[in-house]
Amino acid sequence: MPRSPVLSPSAPKAIGPYSQAVWTGNLLYCSGQTPIDPATGKLVDGGIGEQTRQAFNNLEAVVREAGMTMDNVIKVNVYLTSMTNFAGMNQVYQERFSQPYPARTTVAVAELPLNALVEIELIAERDQ
Repeated sequence: MPRSPVLSPSAPKAIGPYSQAVWTGNLLYCSGQTPIDPATGKLVDGGIGEQTRQAFNNLEAVVREAGMTMDNVIKVNVYLTSMTNFAGMNQVYQERFSQPYPARTTVAVAELPLNALVEIELIAERDQ
């Protein structure tokens, strides 16, 4: 099946051989987004709250480009460089979603690009 990519000019450009997101049927698989400011191409200043907010801003730009909202999100994967940042990430996460919340996995990883504290990927489903 051919891939049908989604490209948002409001999110950071892919820095490798991948798409920001790809459709398959009614599901949109969004690649992981780090807290890069699309205007500067640099990591945003601040701690886990600011970085989580920017990662979600980047993802939301891609989801909106696909014609959906964050209410269409069904699964989120969060990668943290330290689980001590869980509470700060979780606070921003609660601001971005309403109940019932999407399914979620959160794991700690050794390192992320540009020494980011967080990377987030998601899956959204188009209304039928």
